[in-house]
Amino acid sequence: MLEPTDSSKRLRVGVVGVGYLGRFHALIYSRMTAVELVGVVDSNPERAQTIAAEAGCAFFAQPADLIGKVDAVSVVVPTTAHLEVAAPLLMHGIPVLLEKPIAPTFAEGAEIVRLAQEHGALLQIGHVERFNAGVMALAQRIDSPLYLEAQRMGSFVERATDVDVVSDLMIHDIDIILSLVDAEISAISAVGASILTPHVDIANARLEFANGTVANVVASRVSDKTTRRIRVFQPRRYLSLDFVTQTIDVAETCTVSGTTRPEIMREQIVIEPIKPLDLELAEFVRCVRTQQPPLVDGNTGLRALKVALDVRARITAV
Repeated sequence: MLEPTDSSKRLRVGVVGVGYLGRFHALIYSRMTAVELVGVVDSNPERAQTIAAEAGCAFFAQPADLIGKVDAVSVVVPTTAHLEVAAPLLMHGIPVLLEKPIAPTFAEGAEIVRLAQEHGALLQIGHVERFNAGVMALAQRIDSPLYLEAQRMGSFVERATDVDVVSDLMIHDIDIILSLVDAEISAISAVGASILTPHVDIANARLEFANGTVANVVASRVSDKTTRRIRVFQPRRYLSLDFVTQTIDVAETCTVSGTTRPEIMREQIVIEPIKPLDLELAEFVRCVRTQQPPLVDGNTGLRALKVALDVRARITAV
């Protein structure tokens, strides 16, 4: 494996699973000057060949074929195959960027984390919204949130229907909320329904935290309009991030001389767009080189999964 201090060598990277999202992983790596995209793997050999040609790398039949040839791997296969694909790589000490959610079950997610820790392999989970410029700007402006409201709604797409909307979409906002609230969850309630798939396609969850903070989260993959927004209420300040327009609306009180009560000042902050996946992969490469822990490590991904599974269990119990 490449030594963390050896920055003169290009980091050898592979991608397992080059469907819709995995293709972007491969193309982004292929453009990084400090990275050598060694090859891609896919269960569909024709797909692997096509993406390999597009990204200018080799293609391989099995993930095991990458062992000994790479310093790090992106695993972008269906969630149900995460443990099967990631385990051999982690057992060889190979750093892995594993797309979210970490696994379909808590037991499999815990096993992935255990293997990474036991074999000293860096593990990053692909909660890409943590690298959204708007989310990063919002986090810098939050102090003591009392109430959060997140909406992530969009139209139906065929990909990612091997999991429910909670594990597919809501988990993004669950992870963001967990990063913003410095307390453990004390109670969860949820409702949801299956519309177009055998899984839950629309869901609402209420998360109550031990410090009194409350979060309301809505996710839908059967809506006619795209809505991606998170609102935060805290003492003397309200913030609303629109993911689509990359703007933050802020309203806060200020004391004005000669008035009997505070006035409300409003501001709209326009965020400079940054491609979150580019930033996420760059962070993975940096962490592999420096052996620093990633922003979203295995335990962080496992915590988000546990909450998502708890939400789904509440829906099933209704």
